[in-house]
Amino acid sequence: MGVDLASNCPKSKGYREIFVELNNPLNYREAKIAASRCYFCHDAPCINACPTRIDIPLFIRQILTDDLKGSATTIFSQNIMGGMCARVCPTEQLCEEACIRNHNEDKPVEIGRLQRYSTDYLIDKGCMPFTCAKSNGKKVCVVGAGPAGLSCAHRLATLGYQVDIFDANEKPGGLNEYGIAAYKTTNNFAQKEINYILSIGGITTKNGIRLGKDQDLTTLQKNYDAVFLGIGMEEAKILGLPKENSVGVEDAIDYIRKIRQAKELSELPIGKRIVVIGGGMTSIDIAIQAKRLGAEEVIIAYRRGPEHMKASIHQREIAQTSGVTIKYWVKPKQLHVNEGKLNAIEFEYSKDQICKFFTLEADTIFIAIGQQISQDIQLNLKMKNGRISVDQEKRTSVQNIWAGGDCVDGGLDLTVDAIEDGKIAAESIHRELGNIM
Repeated sequence: MGVDLASNCPKSKGYREIFVELNNPLNYREAKIAASRCYFCHDAPCINACPTRIDIPLFIRQILTDDLKGSATTIFSQNIMGGMCARVCPTEQLCEEACIRNHNEDKPVEIGRLQRYSTDYLIDKGCMPFTCAKSNGKKVCVVGAGPAGLSCAHRLATLGYQVDIFDANEKPGGLNEYGIAAYKTTNNFAQKEINYILSIGGITTKNGIRLGKDQDLTTLQKNYDAVFLGIGMEEAKILGLPKENSVGVEDAIDYIRKIRQAKELSELPIGKRIVVIGGGMTSIDIAIQAKRLGAEEVIIAYRRGPEHMKASIHQREIAQTSGVTIKYWVKPKQLHVNEGKLNAIEFEYSKDQICKFFTLEADTIFIAIGQQISQDIQLNLKMKNGRISVDQEKRTSVQNIWAGGDCVDGGLDLTVDAIEDGKIAAESIHRELGNIM
């Protein structure tokens, strides 16, 4: 079981306070006030800005009329993981940025928090608004129990398919369980949401089974009518510098995983001087958490400028107000190691070919420069840019194999995009296997 940040264990009390959520959930009065600010636009730009195309004005209007079940159902009909997305989606770059009120020194409607208000209501009640359809006699295998796989499986269950999910980890959830900052999803919410999704029935999860080791794609093709690959990007990219296997050089995702699964946060080792290499959300997540765990100095080093950084301005501001420093236009050149242990890292300025170097003392560096599909998996599928090539319906180059999420080319590496991929693939599978035009 992952760490419970609300634990009453004496050792955990300090971490209860510093690992609190960024935004408290709305209460009834706050939700009513927030919902009343919506203009209920006829051609609402917020819908187009949502990758899963949730009818945002409708679910907000339903909150105003105290129809929380209807509101949550509106959300879940388009995004079955609307609860997690309400917590981790960069709404400031998506629906809230598109909000009509986000102009003239006004602030946008708090769509993310309102979405959480509705979805938490139904999840807490354990009320699944959808049913598993009568079996159509066909079986689909989903490889990967992350957002894409779970979304695909749930939609297929509503269409009458028996779905088996194979996942390499001990628990389902993918990055929702293992790769998202602990302060974003407290109180074991990832597993709570997964249990809610699986409550529809018709879905079997089989954990600890790795594609390429315990199962191969050819066998799955023979045993199932269709296969969906939501395998993510399990293997971390490396800097390619000498001595990169030294003590103190860590994979950021791996350490976030340790934080998420730790039974006692106070027992996690953390250095005093931390340098994070990268410019995406993972770099922000590990930097903030390192600071909260007690690191004295945390610096994010990014090879390009702020306008190129994948992490949103809002998330960068949270990092900086948490005491994290961000350095732009710098790239690592050399690791300084003494007796097998890191003690510093040398950088070169990467702008205007200055050829100027500087060194930062560090007892730990976290590498967060991206991930790739595990080299151990032999897919024999058409690839592009190191990822699986798919068409608009998420079909791969091989018949009856679909793919979605981080592992496919062209994705935005967002939870909400992975969920949409899974939904699109499920509908495509149904059209293919059900002979539906």
